[in-house]
Amino acid sequence: MNVFEVIVLDEASEDLEAGMSFYDEREFGIGEYFIDCLLSDISSLKLFAGIHSQHYGYFRMLSKRFPFAVYYDIDKQFARVVAVLDMRMNPDTIRNVLDNRFRDEGS
Repeated sequence: MNVFEVIVLDEASEDLEAGMSFYDEREFGIGEYFIDCLLSDISSLKLFAGIHSQHYGYFRMLSKRFPFAVYYDIDKQFARVVAVLDMRMNPDTIRNVLDNRFRDEGS
């Protein structure tokens, strides 16, 4: 499904910033590479939104370069990124984070 726009919620932006900080603490510059890769993955949703499997009520796209997943939903012609989470987290923690994120009443 092609969408007109990909919207990244503030909480998902904060997830990206946390991931960037995590990788920059390991080696300077890796955080910027992380952001570049994840933003590229996210922008691909304009073409590929809706083809991913659903987990915890959201579509889940796995990052190509990092152990992170982009959780999103689709509302009409928009893909809405609600979280960008480290896949090494406990699955119960991932579920709790997603349960407390934005969820459209009509979805």
